[in-house]
Order: sequence, then C-alpha cells, then structure tokens
Amino acid sequence: MAEPTAASSSFGSQALDSMVERLNGTSDPRRRYEYVLWLAKKLPPMSPELQTDAIKVKGCVSQVHVLGELVEGRLHWQGDSDALITRGLLAMLIQGLSNLTPEQVMAVNPSFIEATGLQGSLTPSRANGFLNILLNMKAQAQQLARVSSSTTS
Repeated sequence: MAEPTAASSSFGSQALDSMVERLNGTSDPRRRYEYVLWLAKKLPPMSPELQTDAIKVKGCVSQVHVLGELVEGRLHWQGDSDALITRGLLAMLIQGLSNLTPEQVMAVNPSFIEATGLQGSLTPSRANGFLNILLNMKAQAQQLARVSSSTTS
C-alpha cells in the first residue's frame, strides 16, 4: 500500500480525513459542535464492567475510558465518557482509528485535531483531553503490537 503524500493531507486514515474535511468545511462553530454531539449520540455505550482504571484516560477532566482490541491484525475500539462533548471527540477518534493496524494508529498525525477547526470552540482542558485520548490510543496500539509480535515469533 502506498504511503499518502503530504499533498493528499492525509492524517492517517480515510475516516479521519473525511471527518476533518467535514468539520473544516464549515466556518460556523455551532455546526461543528452539533456534528461532535451527533457523533457522541451514535457511540454505543461501553459496558460499565470494562470501565476500569487500567483503561481510563489520564489527563482528562471528564471520565474517559477507551479500550483497543487487536482482531486479525486490525484495531477495534470501544469507549465512553461522562461528558457529551468529550464522548463526541472520543467517538471521532474511535471512528477514525478503527480497522487500522497498530502501526497505522501510531503514525496518525495529531495535527488533524487543529485541522478540524474545533480548537477555537473547545476549552483548553477539553482540547488537551482530546490529545490525551489520542495519545492513550496510540500507546494501546503500541502495546498491542508488542504483545502480538511476541506471540507470533
């Protein structure tokens, strides 16, 4: 598979690219928020038994849990948050990083966050939490890749 060129402005997945395009396509911050809230409502709830400290995202004011699972070399994510906007941001990441290999997740360019145009609408703590969720998912992808390579070698 060919690596995306900088000219394609790919942030790491087609799903992320299309969400960035959609969010960046409007200058109305309210419409961006509405889209994030819509994503939040579409995110299936995560079983409370899975919401342990081990998968809790550190550095978020809200309670955020995200869990990655490697299935046939591809990551599948589930997660939840007690705050609707944060839940929408989490849903965006889950949608954008699902069905990627761990290596692809680790290579996701965090500049997509700025490219969404959401930065101006998010409080600094929420923007920081968005980045922390991404970093947590990248760390899980790295750990799952390590575990997978040690069981296949």
